[in-house]
Amino acid sequence: MVGTIVMKADYITYKQATGASLGGLVLQVVLTTALLIYGVVSKDHAAVSGSIFAGIGVLSWLTLAIVFDQHRRERVELIEADALASSPLAGTSVFSGSADDFRPAARRLAALHKYFVPTMSVIISGLFIGTGIVRFLSGKLRVDTEDFTASLHEGWALGIGLGVAVLGFIFARFTAGLAKFEPMANLRAGASLAIGTSLIGLAIGIANFVDLVGTNALVRYVQVVVPAFIVLIGVELFLHFLLGLYRPRKAGDVPRPAFDSRLLGFLAAPDKIAESISGAINYQLGFDVTSGWFYQLLSRALVPLILFGLLVVWLLSAVAVVRPHQRGMILRFGAVWKDNVAPGMHLKWPWPIDSLYVPEYYKRDRAGRLEIADRTVTGLRTIELGTSPPATTEPILWTNDHAGEEIYQLVRTGKLAAAGTTGATPSKDAAAEESKSDLSDLSVISAEIPLIYVVKDVLRFDEFAPPQQRDIVLKSVAQRELVRFFQTITLDEVLGGTRLDLSRRLRNRVQAAFDGMNVGPDGKARGAGVEVVDVAVVGVHPPKDTAMAFETPVQADQKLQANIEAARTDEIRSLTEVAGQVTLARQIVEELNKLDGMRDQKASADALTAQEFKVQKMLESAGGSSAAVLAAAQADRWNRHMSIRAIAARQEGRVALYEAAPEIFKARAYFETMKKVLSEARLYITPARGIMIDFNGQERDLGTDIFTPGTPGGGG
Repeated sequence: MVGTIVMKADYITYKQATGASLGGLVLQVVLTTALLIYGVVSKDHAAVSGSIFAGIGVLSWLTLAIVFDQHRRERVELIEADALASSPLAGTSVFSGSADDFRPAARRLAALHKYFVPTMSVIISGLFIGTGIVRFLSGKLRVDTEDFTASLHEGWALGIGLGVAVLGFIFARFTAGLAKFEPMANLRAGASLAIGTSLIGLAIGIANFVDLVGTNALVRYVQVVVPAFIVLIGVELFLHFLLGLYRPRKAGDVPRPAFDSRLLGFLAAPDKIAESISGAINYQLGFDVTSGWFYQLLSRALVPLILFGLLVVWLLSAVAVVRPHQRGMILRFGAVWKDNVAPGMHLKWPWPIDSLYVPEYYKRDRAGRLEIADRTVTGLRTIELGTSPPATTEPILWTNDHAGEEIYQLVRTGKLAAAGTTGATPSKDAAAEESKSDLSDLSVISAEIPLIYVVKDVLRFDEFAPPQQRDIVLKSVAQRELVRFFQTITLDEVLGGTRLDLSRRLRNRVQAAFDGMNVGPDGKARGAGVEVVDVAVVGVHPPKDTAMAFETPVQADQKLQANIEAARTDEIRSLTEVAGQVTLARQIVEELNKLDGMRDQKASADALTAQEFKVQKMLESAGGSSAAVLAAAQADRWNRHMSIRAIAARQEGRVALYEAAPEIFKARAYFETMKKVLSEARLYITPARGIMIDFNGQERDLGTDIFTPGTPGGGG
């Protein structure tokens, strides 16, 4: 017989169980949606993990709804079969078949318990383990990051967390109460996962409450605690599945789903825990704890205690905590009651009478979308009025491509612009000339101009524009002043060394423009509530295509300076080579110039001699080439003097020889002269009669005499 599951309950019971399962499914979907939307909007990692747990819990309620509905169908089918068996038609040929032929619902029910429920148990446990591990790893990376920021919607975090906890716990207790009736016992499986969702919501609410009044440690670590809890439940459910394969069952017993968590089941039915503890104490001590006055008092005062706890939580909303990096406002029924609330703890009326409001701080992500970075009005804030700063710290030349968007500014290049900077009123002719040369008098440049400001008045800052538009409005106003300011300065001022003065003047103009914003009903400007710290003109460069034209004069100046430096180098080298020292060489030049001046003034001979002697001594004391040349000249002069003196002495000796013996001196001189003349001549001796010439054509000097010094090839 197929219908082995026999229960003493009518179809109404299973219809109620099916309705409870569908109600749990709807509630689980609502809790999942609430956690998911809040987690995505606030970028709360723990809330997204909790929504995953709650979403997987939807499968358990769906499984229970299908199974209980099939139980209802099986009960209806059994009633119809019993009615058929007791009818007069029983036993006829048409209805004489086996009883199993008329129980298809019972067969489907058995198949659900045999295949469908175990399969869903494996899927649920696998999803818990897989998603829990993934969320744990991603949450672990966010725990100790320096730029970690808690939820930007702490009030919503507290409300949604506690709301999920309360709704989940109430419905879990309701279904756990229904599960006490044996036919609805499997509702404990859905109640256990509902209480798990409630625990996650409670953890999120407590963590954000602690973050609201103190440290953010719980908010950081709940990012890994919730995924670890999901993995733990998944492992438990999988172990239940494995143990269920070997657990013996009685005929007719409805198997317990493997996704029924025993750990969470105790929390869903705390009376079971009390009964278990009471039974253990009764067994050990011998008396009944549940019959004592304390237990009875506690059971009767449980609801008042819960209400008292809720009252305490509501009264705690009368304490407003402003963090050290924040300043805010206290609103009473939406209107400003106290502005510019400093960091610290402040008392106010409980919610919803009073509330603490801290303005949002929006930033753009990489895709250009606005997102809330924090709730604060403190710290330095930067707006780029000009070209975006380069993404690298490496130097970038004018001729290189500049990363990011280039925003060009127009500046004056003519004399009219220079005159305009002095504040003088131009004449009519100058104004006419300016109108004619507007286009030819403009130059295009690109400049990085960061605007750094701080918020000094929270109320004014919150009033002048919506949170998403504040930086946009400030940037537009500042850029308007920037364009006007660049029309009053010249290109040389921007590219030159007056940027500090330009930044100061531009900061004053932008501050005056901000102070003129936010006009009230009385027509007076109340300002944007911000203080401009600095507007720096940095990173100025012309367009890339015109960079070479800007660099040509600079290169010419560099070449001129290089030539001057090369000339100075040659001067130093020449002076050093001549005099050995540059200082001494300059002194010698000064003395020579002085000597030339004395000669021009026709000074006395003694004065000129003294000056010449002074210069000579200085040249002699120098260690350069001048001293060497002077020494060589002195040596050459001495040689020539001694040579002439030797010639004169020799001449005096020859005169003395002539006077002593004139004839002998003449004869000696004659023969010395003939010897010198005839030393290279040929001598022919002829007889007295006739001439007979015997000619030999052989050269006299043919060959080489290696023994005669001075001859070619000879020694010497």
